[in-house]
Amino acid sequence: MSAPRNPGRVAGLWYLLLVLVGPLRLIYIPSKLFVTDNATATADNIAAHEWLFRFGMVADLIGAVALIYLTMAFYRLFKDVDQQLAVLVVVLGGVMPALLYFVNVATDASALTVARGADFLNVFDKPQRDALVLLLLRQHSHLVTASEVLWGLWLVPLGLLTYRSRFLPRFLGVWLLLNAVAYVLLSLTGELLPQYSSKAFLFAQPALFAELALVLWLLIRGSDPAPRRDVAPALQM
Repeated sequence: MSAPRNPGRVAGLWYLLLVLVGPLRLIYIPSKLFVTDNATATADNIAAHEWLFRFGMVADLIGAVALIYLTMAFYRLFKDVDQQLAVLVVVLGGVMPALLYFVNVATDASALTVARGADFLNVFDKPQRDALVLLLLRQHSHLVTASEVLWGLWLVPLGLLTYRSRFLPRFLGVWLLLNAVAYVLLSLTGELLPQYSSKAFLFAQPALFAELALVLWLLIRGSDPAPRRDVAPALQM
């Protein structure tokens, strides 16, 4: 069957788009524009590199849309394995995280407006506006930390579906379940013990590569789109 009609490769392409645009706002822009605990320098950097910051907002919008199409592709791929789990993939991995992406775009738009010093903000002096920019950016960061719970929870049904499907290797299903646990623990660490977030992220790295492994498998090998009725009875919910 040709690649465009293979739901596994379709899902892999949407997943690849998400992998490519995600790090722009999540990693690259903070490393280039944000100065830790320095509101004035951060606000000045955002104002001076407005288009880079706007590209990060666009990347989040693209990521939100890609999530929805990705999870719908997974639904098409796995609906004959377990329809209820496939619906959970769409809700936990597509709809709910996409909403948080949209909220964070609005948060960044507000931060940019304040950093640029809109006329109606002249009632605030410069240090106050800079502090507000930093507050909005931290709100964005807290939403990302909270969304890690969803990043983990949607991998539970996805991992179970992968394990049961028989047209994808079972080791990927187990790896995705470990990835799910890692994301939830990272979120809890970020909320309860933020000083250990960086160290926790390093320890979680081996588990977090499960999604990349799935992307590569789907792109290179694809999957059998035919419904399978002889799915494995193991790991029943």
